[in-house]
Amino acid sequence: MKLTLNSLPARADFVDETYRVLVDAITDGSLEPGERITQEEIAEQLGVSRSPVLQALRLLKNDGFIEDAPGRGVQVAQLDIAWVANLYQVRGALDALAAKLAAEKRFRIAPALIQHGRAVSKGKDLRAIIDADLAFHNAIYEASGNPLIQESAHRHWMHLRRVMGAVHRVAKHRASLWDEHQAIADAIAEGNVKRAVSLSDQHIEKARANLVNELEEMYPISPSQKPKDAATA
Repeated sequence: MKLTLNSLPARADFVDETYRVLVDAITDGSLEPGERITQEEIAEQLGVSRSPVLQALRLLKNDGFIEDAPGRGVQVAQLDIAWVANLYQVRGALDALAAKLAAEKRFRIAPALIQHGRAVSKGKDLRAIIDADLAFHNAIYEASGNPLIQESAHRHWMHLRRVMGAVHRVAKHRASLWDEHQAIADAIAEGNVKRAVSLSDQHIEKARANLVNELEEMYPISPSQKPKDAATA
């Protein structure tokens, strides 16, 4: 894939901006798993020196977004299926707890948030689609009243963006997403704790299963490497 990045506005320190641009490119698939990354190309396209690019690449490597490519520098890290499944198990637990606490407060999610999500899901702007999805779940985290839920989720936020990007790139899985969000929002607003938790669990499990299936098609693995289902893990 031919990478195309917009140059950054002039300023003294470009490390954070370079990091953000590269994370976005990895998230939306502009940089694909296994694709080689070179300092020279990135520096040239962003209009910066190689120093901030090198520092940004070090941060990306520490955060697990890139990895060494033996004999050829670094490349975008592959999406490990078992790790993704584990991430969704953790996310599922956090989302269910947040939904429970929000439902106890009968929190009402702004209709505009869901309307926006439905609108962008029909388009091709993957970053906007991911941001709308995350905004919905973030609203529930905040409504829970437990800051540790949001803090725990944010530890994996960038990786969640990446795996959610993989889910959303498959258009067939978008159709029912915001119907599921609406149902969760309704249960929370009604104060139906049991239903809110159940719908949240179903929503995350469906997303996990869809993503694992897609990844297995792209990166076939042996049966012994397959992640366990959430019900049996």
